[in-house]
Amino acid sequence: MLNKLEMFIMVANEGHFGRAAESLGITQPTLSAGIKQLEEQLGVQLIFRGSRFGGLTPEGQRALVWARRIVGDARQLRDEMRFARHGLSGQLRLGVIPTALTWAATLAARFAQDHPNVRFTVLSRPSTQILSMLDNLEIDAGISYLDHEPMGRVSTEPLYEEDFVLVCAAGSPLAERASIPWAELADTRLCLLTPDMQNRRIVNENFAAANVTPTAVIESNSTVVLIQSVLSGAWHTILPTDIALFLAEGKPLSAVPLSGQVARHRVGLVAPYREPHTPMLATLLSEARRLANA
Repeated sequence: MLNKLEMFIMVANEGHFGRAAESLGITQPTLSAGIKQLEEQLGVQLIFRGSRFGGLTPEGQRALVWARRIVGDARQLRDEMRFARHGLSGQLRLGVIPTALTWAATLAARFAQDHPNVRFTVLSRPSTQILSMLDNLEIDAGISYLDHEPMGRVSTEPLYEEDFVLVCAAGSPLAERASIPWAELADTRLCLLTPDMQNRRIVNENFAAANVTPTAVIESNSTVVLIQSVLSGAWHTILPTDIALFLAEGKPLSAVPLSGQVARHRVGLVAPYREPHTPMLATLLSEARRLANA
């Protein structure tokens, strides 16, 4: 039944039989047959469907909660047994907010160096999507904000507190400043992350506290697009210090600290709450703690 439950979870996550089948690496008829067999075993209809996916039935909604719990427990059992026989091995999937990708890369590299049989997949995702991906078993852990979104029942390990810099071309009049108040950016030509990104919402909070309404002519969910725009010489962007320094390194850019930040938000590792954690996640949380204290 376990593989049928995994099929059911994937269909619920994707909301589409074709995409679910593709994600699972099986044919759509095989997927449909698996769901039908699961419904027969449980004695209820799980999915409304005609020519296409029509959503979960009330019974399907309740079954989805159980399916995620059962599949999560089965994966934990598998990891425990694999650890007892082979040590840490397998795959870790991380969902990471775009501004924390440098931390994710460092964490993955340090972990993999000590545990060479573990493979990493690192995905750049918004903070709200990371939480839903954890619930849907699409990722094993995430790096996200710890104190700005409703977190639910998760384990967390803080990594750093976020502060901001203005990134500008080396020839900009602002490039030589020791620091710049947020209020002075009212008329600055800005390119910023898109409003759906939590980082942008925090930037907007700082502008609001300074009684400034910024005008972002260029918006993107990619920090690379923002930095390339600044390299043109006509734009400025605001990013957390770590990602800004990494992207600006070796380029004719300056990163100038912004003063008067209203609050610093913690960013850290987020993992599904389990007692005890699998050996893999327990070790990942421990490595995150070491990285934060380095």
